[in-house]
Amino acid sequence: MALHTVRTRWVTLIGTFVALALGVALIATMGLGLASTLDAPAQRPERFAGAPVVVRDSDELRVPSPIGVRTQPLARPRGLEPALAATLAASAPTVADRSFPVRVAGRDLVGHPWPIAAFGGYRLVAGREPRRPAEVVVAGDASQIGTAVPVRTPAGPSMRTVTGVVAPVPFEQAVFFTGAEAEKLSPRLDNLVVLASPEVVRRTAGPDVQVLTGADRHLADPAPHRDREALIAMNALLGTAGGVTMFVSVFVVASTFAFAVAQRRREIGLLRTAGATPGQVRLMIVVEAAVVGVLASAAGCVAGSYGAPWLAALLVREKLAPAWFAIGAYRWPYHVAFWTGLAVALTGVTVAMVRAGRVRPVEALREASVDARAMTAGRWAAGAGLLVTGLGLLCWRVIADPGDALHRKTYTTQPMLLITAAALLAPVVVRPVTRLLTWLPAQLPGATGMLVRENAAAGVRRTAAVAAPVLVTVALAGSLLGTTATIARAKTTELRQQTRAHLIVRAAGGIDDRTVARVRQVPGATVMASATTAVYTLEDGTALVRSAAYAVDPRELTAVRRLPVRAGNVADLDDTGIVVTDEWRRHTVGERVGVWLGDGTPASLRIVAVVAAGTGGTGVYVTRHNAPGTVPDRLDVAWAAGTDPGAAEAAVRTAVEPAGALVQSRERWIRSEQPGTSRQTRIGYLLVLGIALVYTGIALAGTMVMATTGRARELATLRLSGATKRQVLLLVAAEATAVVVVGTALGLLVTAVVMLGIQGALIALSVWSPVVLPWGVLAATAGTCALIAVVGAVLPAAGLVRGTPGVTPAAWRVRR
Repeated sequence: MALHTVRTRWVTLIGTFVALALGVALIATMGLGLASTLDAPAQRPERFAGAPVVVRDSDELRVPSPIGVRTQPLARPRGLEPALAATLAASAPTVADRSFPVRVAGRDLVGHPWPIAAFGGYRLVAGREPRRPAEVVVAGDASQIGTAVPVRTPAGPSMRTVTGVVAPVPFEQAVFFTGAEAEKLSPRLDNLVVLASPEVVRRTAGPDVQVLTGADRHLADPAPHRDREALIAMNALLGTAGGVTMFVSVFVVASTFAFAVAQRRREIGLLRTAGATPGQVRLMIVVEAAVVGVLASAAGCVAGSYGAPWLAALLVREKLAPAWFAIGAYRWPYHVAFWTGLAVALTGVTVAMVRAGRVRPVEALREASVDARAMTAGRWAAGAGLLVTGLGLLCWRVIADPGDALHRKTYTTQPMLLITAAALLAPVVVRPVTRLLTWLPAQLPGATGMLVRENAAAGVRRTAAVAAPVLVTVALAGSLLGTTATIARAKTTELRQQTRAHLIVRAAGGIDDRTVARVRQVPGATVMASATTAVYTLEDGTALVRSAAYAVDPRELTAVRRLPVRAGNVADLDDTGIVVTDEWRRHTVGERVGVWLGDGTPASLRIVAVVAAGTGGTGVYVTRHNAPGTVPDRLDVAWAAGTDPGAAEAAVRTAVEPAGALVQSRERWIRSEQPGTSRQTRIGYLLVLGIALVYTGIALAGTMVMATTGRARELATLRLSGATKRQVLLLVAAEATAVVVVGTALGLLVTAVVMLGIQGALIALSVWSPVVLPWGVLAATAGTCALIAVVGAVLPAAGLVRGTPGVTPAAWRVRR
């Protein structure tokens, strides 16, 4: 019976088959991607590929704790001690390496001493090496040899002569100076190449420095952890997309099977009349699901084998994965995808199976299509439980930890509980919402509006089944995109509220003290120089936490910035003090806290003020004394009363011109700092929302085909009552549109609840910013759903109403 039903009812099962196959394909694709990231090869050395041994100071802070040594990368590594370098040089030949920012002819490059070039594969293709302080070697073509180029170094601007050209390399854009000139421009010794055996170097260097050999030499390269960070980001992206795939596929399969069983109540009642037991009916439904699950899972695994390489190429092209990333030959992702697909099919049919077993023989005599009882006790319990849980978690996060509500992992998963709860409870609200939304069309002349209203309200199961996938898509799009847009707007509002400066001066390589002094001499200018650094604290004795910090002059801090002070006085900041945020475990004014500075130096500082953390961009404030090795990278300039802004701005631009710094007005700087959506986030949302939209299309089309073909007698009755074919098709299209509107309204309701939680979290963080919703995306999503629903309803209806009223179409005949 089950196999016969699958063969003859393939139209009602095709939507479930395609949805499940797509879900399995996506799970296989994500699984293959994750497996390929777990077995990724180690990053190979680049700048020091030809060096036998590289010695460098530790670039991470290591703090012992009761559960082991906690580590964090240092914001300002100190560099190798000159005394140690001299000791190593006495035992074996060494080559010193230094790195510093350089701007050549408008391009941002990195400077190195020429003797280190050979270890990174640099070879002269024309000209010669630099021999004098004013000579440099660059990457390019031979036509540059002998030309003088403007070069800006940490010592200031100058003209340098190009004496040689090297072939470009993929890992950096460098310019080379003589060894003595590089030491003068950047005294800090970053790395030391030692031409000796590793054992000898380790005995001489001691345990407090890094002695790198083999593959570990990549730790001395620029961005040594970029591959690992990219793979971690890929894991998060693929994991989120896979989780949404599981959620939506179970949702679609369960709702499709439930509606299919509801449509077959008369057929099942006839089987019960013929003597079938409830157990036999349930077994038939399970076998149907198993057949569809096996076929769909197999098809999905085949599709996943083609989709995984395409995904890998996309990630590499979008620079979300290293250039070497490719899909490996793994079997376990196919097993996971296949058995997950089969489990989804059987899980999705569970509720439908229980309901099918409760159908009584008398159902075979039913003629009315009104759903008297669409909600079961189990559905009430599950829906109410998920709703209470979702609302409780939302309120708890807003009250107990509002900062956590703004994290991407939280606001990506938070809507799932509310969406599921809304879908389970949809039959409760479908009838009143439908009557409300269709009240005006029902008042129009003619019977179409009235029939749309009554049919949608009477067929609660049909309306809820069609509205549920629309609800999922609209709620996901509104919640995810609305949350990111609202947080971005809040960050911009926060910047505007905290900035008093009229001009912002920035330089990637830092601003030297002479330039700062020239800007301070501009009449009417109050100037605060700030440098970016970090401080570290050991929370609860186990977690080493890094906090972004700014080294400032406290005398100008209150004049150029308006910090959201919760307690204390920012003006009291001195070399023994620190301004912290209220996120810190210990933030009582006057209390001393043990911290580690950006270069790893331990310090005990007194809390002078506590400021609101806001959206996470406020940071910690210390003086320059507690930020060793830093150079100002930003100047906030405010005008005194009566100052001519135009003349003062021109004077500032003249003062910073030799340093090549960027000067921006307050509004222009705020616009440039406005948070945008990263490429990773955009692609992640594209995957998540694309999955939801595709599943919505499949669920809508399949459900509308099932619903419309099950209304054959109803449509025939309308034709016999005098309705024309055009009127019947118009009625069907209007009903489909009305149901999509109901689903959109429910999705917007879920979105509103989620956005209220985000707004509450922002208010708790002392950030007053409006909610931003992606109305264009929501309208496009709802329009797409309406188009799919109308097409899925009108096409089968057109086949049912063809012919003369009263003559049974071939589509209604029972096949022998």
